[in-house]
This record gives sequence, structure tokens and C-alpha cells, in this order.
Amino acid sequence: MSRMRLPLIPSLIVAAAIAVMIGLGIWQLQRRGEKDAMLALAASNPARPSISYPAIAPVPPDLLFRRSSVQCLRVTGWRTEAGRAADGSTGYRYIAECATGAEGPGALIALGVAQKPDLKPAWNGGHVRGWISEEPDHRSLLSRIGGKALPLRPMLIAGQAPSGFKPVAPPSPQDVPNNHLAYAVQWFFFAAVAAIIYLLAVRRRVPPAGPL
Repeated sequence: MSRMRLPLIPSLIVAAAIAVMIGLGIWQLQRRGEKDAMLALAASNPARPSISYPAIAPVPPDLLFRRSSVQCLRVTGWRTEAGRAADGSTGYRYIAECATGAEGPGALIALGVAQKPDLKPAWNGGHVRGWISEEPDHRSLLSRIGGKALPLRPMLIAGQAPSGFKPVAPPSPQDVPNNHLAYAVQWFFFAAVAAIIYLLAVRRRVPPAGPL
């Protein structure tokens, strides 16, 4: 009877990598539970009383989707993202970058939805009422895992749109991605594949030990 002899250093390196992948999978499962609790709270927030608009990130779960308002003194820039209007149609969501004072972080306002991505809105500011949300998330998964991603800024979803735009769809928990289970399955899958590939590689390259 013979058994396969594993090289020590490569085996330790692969084992450490597999342990990291499994740890990331467990972390994603924990994050899934946290996200489920946050979404359950956010689902009840639109019916709660209005509050002051949060000035800085991150947006606490108890403020997400609450009614609020912002005084936009002037528009300093525009962002355009794919978006959905309140009537269910899709188009381009126009997000105004607003100054709210002489200093400070300002505010983001999802003002309305249009069919063209290159409009030049005539809206220059004013008092806007709506719901607290977060800016679109373009952070990479690796930056979030590594803790290098900046928190998402607050964004107000306007309840009414200026002329030429459709109102943005009100915020909904269904619009917040909760992919942590899928991420966890991916990490566990990667760990299993790494183990299988390494064992197959060792089996082909390392001769079996002699009889015991």
C-alpha cells in the first residue's frame, strides 16, 4: 500500500489560500443576515415622519428611505445613470450635485428621468422634498472586501420632477442588491476548486511514497 506525499511549503500556501476563501464565504453569510435586517427596517421607513437630510456618509439603516428635504443653493454638476421612473418606464436618471452652503459636502438629488442621456437641464436649484437613499454603487467587490471602499454618500430621491422629466421611482428595498449569498457560494466554490486542482497537480507531479 502506498500513499501520496504532499510537498510541505506549497501545501501550506494552498491551505492558507483556501482558508481565506472559506473565511470570506462565512463573512458574506454574516453580511447577508445584516443586509436582511437592514432591508426589513428600510421597508417600514417611508411611513415614518420626515427627518433632516443626513450631511455625510454613510446613511444609517434607520434613515434609509425616510422622507426628507434639501435646499439646493446651486447645481455644481450633473450625473447620468440608468434609472426607472415612477410610472415604471426606464430611461436615464439625472442626479444633481448641489451646493448647500459655502462649505460642506453638499448634496446629491435624483431629480428626474428622461429618455436621452445628454440633456442640459434648466433646473438650477431650489427646495426639494423626497426620500433619503444612497448614491449609485460603482465600488468594486475587491475594494469593499479590502475595506478601501469609501461609504456611499446620501442621495435624495425627489418626489416631483421639473418640466421635461418624469418623477423618479420611489425607493424600494427590492432596488437594494443583496447578493451576499451568491458571493458566499462563489467563495466556497473557489475554495473547493483550488483544493481539487492542487491535489490533481500534486498527484501528477509527485511520485507516491514507498510501501509502508
